[in-house]
Amino acid sequence: MTGRTLRDYFTLTKPSITRLVVGTTAAGYYVAMHGPLDLARLVHTLIGTMLVASGTNALNQWWERDVDARMHRTRARPLPAGRLSPRGAFAFALTISVLGVGYLAALVNGLTAFLAAATLASYVLCYTPLKKRTSWNTLIGAVPGALPILGGWTAATGRLAPGGWALFLVLFLWQIPHFFALAWMYRDDYRRGGLRMLSLEDPDGRRTGRQAALYTTALLAASLALMPLGVAGAPYAAGALALGLAFLTFGGRMALAPSAQSARRLFLASVVYLPALLLALVLDKAVL
Repeated sequence: MTGRTLRDYFTLTKPSITRLVVGTTAAGYYVAMHGPLDLARLVHTLIGTMLVASGTNALNQWWERDVDARMHRTRARPLPAGRLSPRGAFAFALTISVLGVGYLAALVNGLTAFLAAATLASYVLCYTPLKKRTSWNTLIGAVPGALPILGGWTAATGRLAPGGWALFLVLFLWQIPHFFALAWMYRDDYRRGGLRMLSLEDPDGRRTGRQAALYTTALLAASLALMPLGVAGAPYAAGALALGLAFLTFGGRMALAPSAQSARRLFLASVVYLPALLLALVLDKAVL
């Protein structure tokens, strides 16, 4: 196997998305834990999560190779470009997915393994096919996108709890303006790919902008709710308020004046917002 082939298999896992999944899982674990850090359990959690996330992303690319071939943004990916065979990509994706779920079950706990399996199944079997059928796919896809932080919580505690679900809700709500902005920026490409996005049913962008503003407002409320639930303290709440208001400003600008520029600014704001919020959570936990 050549170095180029190895790089293509690595690309199949969508490393940037996998890093985000691993990061949110680590944040969920750290915020949920009581007592000293069990470093070995955290490392096992992150390894298993990385394998499942990588496999999920690879299965998504295997399933959507025909769509990717039609879109300018994705046609150079390994499968549509013909650098990897569909059979080899599927075998690779399935193998690391199964290994990841089994790893979590054996070395972390069954609940976390179940959540990882649910993430994979809902992303590949629900979200991926629905992208061609309904613009509601963004809301449906936000569920598997939010489950990893809940998996981090259950890895640390062994149980589901309101605090973990509150973190899930924050991740769920963050994804909507993030993907609405992306879908508006690349609406022509999504049309070429035959995908159903809200932006394709919204010629002037006002509906997309209003929805983005609505979800950034809900996200602000959900992020502040972590304090009364005991997940975080006052220092975090101050940071969450500032970040939420700034993010809402970008959502409001897209609602009032939808354009490629306002969508791009909202997208970039979302990219900054999430790691900053998670950092505020972690620092709040470390200080308190």
